Amino acid sequence: MVAQKEVDALGDPSPAPEGKLVAHSPGHDGTWHWYEDHARGTGELARRFAEPWGGGELAYRLGRDHDTGKGACAWQEGLIEEAATGRKTQRPPHNDAGAFLFARAAEPVPALLPCAGVIQGHHTGLSAWPEVRLRLKALMADSSEVDEAIHRVAAVMPEILDGSCPAAPDWLDPGDKIAVEMLVRMTFSAVVDADRLDTAAHFRSGTHIRPHVGMSELWERYESRRQEALAERQSSKGASWLDKLRENVYQEALEAAVGKPGVYRLHLPTGAGKTFTGGGFALRHASLHGLRRVIVAVPFVSITEQNAAEYRRLLDPEQGPPTVLEHHSAVNVEAPQQRTLQSAGTSKNVRPGQTPGRPNRWAKLATENWDAPFIVTTTVRLIETIFGNTPWATRRLHRLANSVIVLDEVQALPDRLLTPILSGLRELVDHYGVTLVLSSATQPELAALNPWRSGLLQRDVVSDPAPLFEQLRRVRYEWRTGPDVTLASIATEAAEHDQALVVVNGTKDASQVHRKWLSTNRGKDPGALHLSTRMTGGHRRETIQATKQRLEEGLDTLLVSTSLIEAGVNLDFPRGYRARSTPESEQQAAGRVNREGKRLAEDSVMTIFDPRDGLNPEVVYNKCAVAAAVRRFGDGLAAPDDLDALRSYYQHRYRLQAGQHSKDPSGATGEVIEALRARLHYPEVAHRMRIIDNEHSVAVVVIRQQLDEETQRVAQKAVEQLRRGLPTPVTYRTLQEHMASIPERELELAINAGHAIEVAGDLHQWVGPYHPQRGIEPPA
Repeated sequence: MVAQKEVDALGDPSPAPEGKLVAHSPGHDGTWHWYEDHARGTGELARRFAEPWGGGELAYRLGRDHDTGKGACAWQEGLIEEAATGRKTQRPPHNDAGAFLFARAAEPVPALLPCAGVIQGHHTGLSAWPEVRLRLKALMADSSEVDEAIHRVAAVMPEILDGSCPAAPDWLDPGDKIAVEMLVRMTFSAVVDADRLDTAAHFRSGTHIRPHVGMSELWERYESRRQEALAERQSSKGASWLDKLRENVYQEALEAAVGKPGVYRLHLPTGAGKTFTGGGFALRHASLHGLRRVIVAVPFVSITEQNAAEYRRLLDPEQGPPTVLEHHSAVNVEAPQQRTLQSAGTSKNVRPGQTPGRPNRWAKLATENWDAPFIVTTTVRLIETIFGNTPWATRRLHRLANSVIVLDEVQALPDRLLTPILSGLRELVDHYGVTLVLSSATQPELAALNPWRSGLLQRDVVSDPAPLFEQLRRVRYEWRTGPDVTLASIATEAAEHDQALVVVNGTKDASQVHRKWLSTNRGKDPGALHLSTRMTGGHRRETIQATKQRLEEGLDTLLVSTSLIEAGVNLDFPRGYRARSTPESEQQAAGRVNREGKRLAEDSVMTIFDPRDGLNPEVVYNKCAVAAAVRRFGDGLAAPDDLDALRSYYQHRYRLQAGQHSKDPSGATGEVIEALRARLHYPEVAHRMRIIDNEHSVAVVVIRQQLDEETQRVAQKAVEQLRRGLPTPVTYRTLQEHMASIPERELELAINAGHAIEVAGDLHQWVGPYHPQRGIEPPA
């Protein structure tokens, strides 16, 4: 029978009368979420999200019918009992009925059949299509499991029995398996986001969809504030030759923005103003072509932090919701905690009322969905968005349609995933209205790879970058090798200079160099600084700012950093050291030396050193890249900023990578993953597309004791809100500056030692030792 009981929601009894179906328990105003309201509301919102690529009718149908299984008596009665008692009940799955309805309607158009997986996985994630197809085949043979739910929903929503097949986008080629694969992903994203937003609106008062902000307005604001900032800088410091060069580059980019949507290359040397130029191009292009948002994706968290701050300064309004959203958090609040806690004292790490292994009930409603006009995120988050299969990761994918995506430091894309990445990006450009900007000082030869070899025009934002590289050559490279070269010897040599930067390949190496400095008299000076992802975002930002201020004031300054400093961090050292890596990384590190061109290049030395006790670059970087680099760059060979050598290096690197195909089960550049995409094997694709360097890192929240009491209070409140309350996207954004990263294997040890406490999903709070300069120390 349909609900007849009364429940006490927020202290106000609210009956569920005969003849009504419910979708969710009473919300913020004490009333039930009626089934037909949720179904139609989700459908209409999904239609709105999918209309830009011609998938509105398809998304509406899937959104409208996604919860059809909730019509079953057992499901309805379970929810009512749960609302009345507050105790979790066992309710039957509700994803089969709607999937069955859609599959039955889509039989005349086989290419659309896989979209039934959107309903099948709207809570658990996209499953492999062969598995969904088997389940649907069984239901087609015997529908008794879903008949009751369908019949009861049809009593309040008779339109679900229409049976007509929704229209596919007119560009869809039924024989193109990759196009079908991406259509399923995009539609899944639209439906999941619509479902979450409609549900969140029921449980919390207030709107959950941002008002639209026109790109023309943002572009005008960006340009106006940029000119004001430039005038202020020149009035205080005077106009330099570098300022004039950057302005010329910027104006050329604005002229290129008039071009048609598609793929653009922004090839500029370090220090030529790629951040502002890329942002200006993207906003003007979006304004001229009616695009909806700009997404800037960068490889390092440090760049998101600095770039987001710059873009906020130029774009955020003085009042009202912020324009710029910074999203790099790796927290998955939907995933049940699968970590096995082995210590006898594990129970002390679980707070009262918290069930280990179970995520917060409504935390998933607040996960980030990129509902902002300007996004700054990491490449990891972008790739996860395009190729993930969970609702948590994928709900923001539809926001990419009709947008400009700026892939900053594009050379950092991992070789082993290039084929599916380039294929996925091409789908977005060809069918979803995306303009893609490839930004880098070391542009890889991506046109040589299969997905982009034919039919994809690439335009240059700056027509002839070669003279710029000559004009902006600001360092002289030296090479240091041999058995006497160690981390300690380089640390000692760097300390002989008033100001010097040392960039190493791993956090343990950075810690070792910093400890060496602190063990000397030089270490008593506050100018011995350290930078790595083991520090929180706020801590890193403070360290970068302190470094910049000391350099400007001419104070003695030593900084050791991992590779996170190599892009987007505007520091200007007179002397630099870089542990041997790859030419693109070495050139990026050199971009922090004589950055403003105030010194002679001959006097600004970048030493590439090969420490015998340092982390082997092959552990961190692509082995084929390292092998190709050794033959071209070094003492007596080319410098890392030699454009001809770089072009040859990339071609050789990709040939070496292709030669690994017979030995590597993952394929040379991800061909095996691309084949899995064609078979619609979403979980395995998501697993293989994870960008992992040498070890999987996890995020932890650290509330540092050095922070003022109010900041600590706000951060701890956000932790508790996530742990047991009703978090919002603001909750996660508050915590981002308190996030640090450590290897997953270290987290296991920390939990057992009582240094980490579970918060929600796979997020933990770090309560163990935190060094005031180095953050969470790597184990000895």
